[in-house]
Amino acid sequence: MGPSFEEIYARHADAVFRFAFRLVGRRDVAEDITSEAFLELVEHRDRVDVSRLPGWLFTVARNRAMDYWRRRALETRFAAGLEEPIQPEPAFEPKLFEHKALRPVHRACLLLRYVHGMTLSEISQQTGLSETQIKGYLQYARQLLRAAFTKTS
Repeated sequence: MGPSFEEIYARHADAVFRFAFRLVGRRDVAEDITSEAFLELVEHRDRVDVSRLPGWLFTVARNRAMDYWRRRALETRFAAGLEEPIQPEPAFEPKLFEHKALRPVHRACLLLRYVHGMTLSEISQQTGLSETQIKGYLQYARQLLRAAFTKTS
């Protein structure tokens, strides 16, 4: 039997909140996203591999943040009374990181490193992983993506 929900929450809640806050820039929304990520964990506890945490939680938080920005764009469009949808220029297209070979921990490390520009030390503080683990996850993720894209080219 793995760690209890309380232990998981105590270990990862701060990192998930900081990650969500970096994505949305609003404390209240980041708190909601953090709550939703842990609620999702409770709802899917039997299917979630605890060894994939906190990456799994970061993935849920990232998806909720993307939902938030989509809703905001939609609300802005209707508030402005425009007939055509506003197509904001995305700062980042996450499709690269959605490759099926990547595990959530790989995605989290890639996003924190290359999208948010965090150092290995900062990623370590956010995720609770060692810098050596992060280097390994990043290297492996880059190899997977390189292999996937050389096959399709």
